[in-house]
Amino acid sequence: IRQAKKEGLNVSCETAPHYLVMDDSDLQEDGKFKMNPPLRSKEDKLALIEGIKDGTIEMIATDHAPHSKEEKAKGLANSAFGIVGIETAFAVCYTGLVKKGIISLEKLIDLLAINPRKRFNIPLGKDFSVWDLNEEFVVNPEEFLSKGRATPFEGQKLFGVNLLTVCDGKVVYKR
Repeated sequence: IRQAKKEGLNVSCETAPHYLVMDDSDLQEDGKFKMNPPLRSKEDKLALIEGIKDGTIEMIATDHAPHSKEEKAKGLANSAFGIVGIETAFAVCYTGLVKKGIISLEKLIDLLAINPRKRFNIPLGKDFSVWDLNEEFVVNPEEFLSKGRATPFEGQKLFGVNLLTVCDGKVVYKR
């Protein structure tokens, strides 16, 4: 991707929050850790972080896959691929990247919201969200609004709680 961009090719690249804060040493024999691609080495995680820092990777996507409990209850080898990503994406990245000084909050907003809109020509419109960056919470999948509950972040303490989301000028979520 880096070389293609140097050559002026029209390419883009994304990664997901879990690949930026976890590696294969975090794996457990549990379907909530089965994703595609799988978690790789610490060196691979650091390469992805370097890629977001230098602009090679310009988007962070949620990789949201809301599988049922039954689909994810078959262990690491036999469960369906994918994890719930939308419920924790911002807080995972904010806690694991911004609060640790790896990237700025502005860079995170670019990666999660601004750059995807630019890449896919999505107008800004009247969409926005309001966050309490100081509020800490423990990830509890039973509180998710998604039908899926499989998250490798269950039980982790994260910062950044969504208070309000507005789409097309309408409140679609309010805490």
